Amino acid sequence: MSTVVARHKVGNFETWLKGHQERVELFAPAVTGFQTFQDSNDPNSVILVIEVTDMELLGKILNDPKNQGAKDRHTVIEPITVSMLVVV
Repeated sequence: MSTVVARHKVGNFETWLKGHQERVELFAPAVTGFQTFQDSNDPNSVILVIEVTDMELLGKILNDPKNQGAKDRHTVIEPITVSMLVVV
């Protein structure tokens, strides 16, 4: 399992937040859970710390055109930036 950080903007934070359960269900095949953060300087900037079981599948879910409807409902603004831990 890997921990990644995903960042993106939203059109409306309250609308996006209401979609939490749908996101849980959408990402369930590739993640075991995530924590949600809101940028203190930009209320429409969100950060997710995600526990990933299958990185390849997570990428497919994020980029699958059939999930565009969920992104639209949740007011997600592209790009979605995913960062991975670097061990030095």
